[in-house]
Amino acid sequence: MLDKLALLLAIIGALNWGGIGLFGFDTVAFLFGGQMAALSRIIYALVGLAGLWCITLLFRGEEETGHTPHMA
Repeated sequence: MLDKLALLLAIIGALNWGGIGLFGFDTVAFLFGGQMAALSRIIYALVGLAGLWCITLLFRGEEETGHTPHMA
């Protein structure tokens, strides 16, 4: 459950950065009162922590993630 939540937050962060890079538009800042607003900063921090958590997904074995590799 925590893995999926972290992945979802990382995806939200990636989409937000894509919006900044492509259009110069920060959706989080727009929705939550600017880049320095408390709620925006909390969201940025949660996205950052989620990204760090997702790094652990790269180093886990199959038995820990519950996924098995697909045969081609």
